[in-house]
Amino acid sequence: MRSVLFLSDTVNRRFIDLYDAAGVHLPNLARLAQRSAVFENHFVGSAPCMPARRDIMTGRLGFLERNWGPIEAFDYTLQQALATRGIWSHCITDHYHYQEIGGEGYLQRFDSWVMHHGQEIDHGVAQVGRLELPEHLGKLQPQFWYNRQEYAEDENSYPSVKTVTEAADWLEKHHVDDDFLLWVEPFDPHEPFDVPKRWLDEVGDDYEGPLYMWPEYKHLSESGISPEALQHVRHRYAALLLMTDHYLGRLLDVMDRYDMWRDTAFIYTTDHGCMLGEHDCMAKNYMQAYNEVFHIPLLVHLPGDAGAGMRIRALTQNIDIMPTLLELYGVPLSVCPNPLHGKSWLPLLRGEKDSVRDCAIYGYFGKQVNITDGRYTYFRSPVRGNQPLAVYTSLATDIYHYFDAERLRNFDEIGMGRYLKWTDYPVYRYPGHLVKHVQSSSLRYSFLNEWEYRDLLFDLDNDYAQEYDLVETEPETAARMQGLLRQALHAHDAPDEQFVRLRL
Repeated sequence: MRSVLFLSDTVNRRFIDLYDAAGVHLPNLARLAQRSAVFENHFVGSAPCMPARRDIMTGRLGFLERNWGPIEAFDYTLQQALATRGIWSHCITDHYHYQEIGGEGYLQRFDSWVMHHGQEIDHGVAQVGRLELPEHLGKLQPQFWYNRQEYAEDENSYPSVKTVTEAADWLEKHHVDDDFLLWVEPFDPHEPFDVPKRWLDEVGDDYEGPLYMWPEYKHLSESGISPEALQHVRHRYAALLLMTDHYLGRLLDVMDRYDMWRDTAFIYTTDHGCMLGEHDCMAKNYMQAYNEVFHIPLLVHLPGDAGAGMRIRALTQNIDIMPTLLELYGVPLSVCPNPLHGKSWLPLLRGEKDSVRDCAIYGYFGKQVNITDGRYTYFRSPVRGNQPLAVYTSLATDIYHYFDAERLRNFDEIGMGRYLKWTDYPVYRYPGHLVKHVQSSSLRYSFLNEWEYRDLLFDLDNDYAQEYDLVETEPETAARMQGLLRQALHAHDAPDEQFVRLRL
């Protein structure tokens, strides 16, 4: 048994015609869909980047316990479970957060890995001196502009192109081998939306204004971005989807050339989406958990084309990837010392079941906690002050920094003990009120805005865009979703203070 996981970062499914008729046609994704089941109700669990990856690798939901951070010392990963049966795991990526503070332990769980440098503000490309930044809208970081000099004139040198091209070469080399997982992870179409002009031409972009490829994480109405510039940055995003899809085709070519579809599973998905003007929002993290970020694409090809052509409506989540792959490889779940929250998709793909879960729970650490039953989505807000709240960790890092003395007011209130319900491993407990509002920290998003202190309810069958709140008009549905959320928190081992914080 062999498998390929293609994890493309920041894919908004509404931009893909496979899910939305107004979306971009991605010919290679459509080609993969012919041999795959297309999942209609697939959701993120924890967001954004590293929390989502921890969910995928551990089969457990993490955002109820901590923010952006490492693979914990007590985590047990998909890669470790596969290794118990001699299955080799190899990662090829340009997702540079794996090598930043706050990204510890992820790559090291693979048997081997390759990192291509140059994305966003990746410091893997040495910056000596400073470059003058051009006139621009939105963000533009000096490190990114320096990195860009390494590849801007040669499409083959773009980090994501190198990532997927090397993955195709690796698959070509190892097509005769068995018992491996190839984890292919291009950073694109994550912002900044830097893409060669030929792909902008493909989507009909004719923008002539200042450079705009990197939206700020703020409401559109606060950014001063014109309708023309917004359309341009949406074109840039669509063009980057097209470019990534083009190179996905190289992997599919190898699968075709050696008829690897017979005995190789292939999964296409993302860690989360992004917003490009919907609900007056740009990017992610600070707003409520709208579909554009949390309702994501999933295509699953099983060996021998089993399930090809199916459109599966059952609720699924990224935490399901681990148990699905373990079952495919014949690895018993009993090898995992930690209980899994994920459910295998194989009963769905074999037509044995119509569902594997009755709800999906998702969100960002310290913000609203959200749940869907497939028909409704319900956003549950916390009490005023957003307390009690605690970070549980064995490795005290966040994106780019440690939890050090400058960021904590009173160490006397920090505890260490067996606080988590599902493991005896001792962890630090950092009360949320001690953590300062640090701009470079993902914890800054747990300092809520006024508009986040209200529950929201949406009917996805009749209002997929989530424009009409039904909390007041359908109180019985809101109460039912509240009860479902309470059950889901128990099922996902939520710390007790989450029930208090969420008024449950």
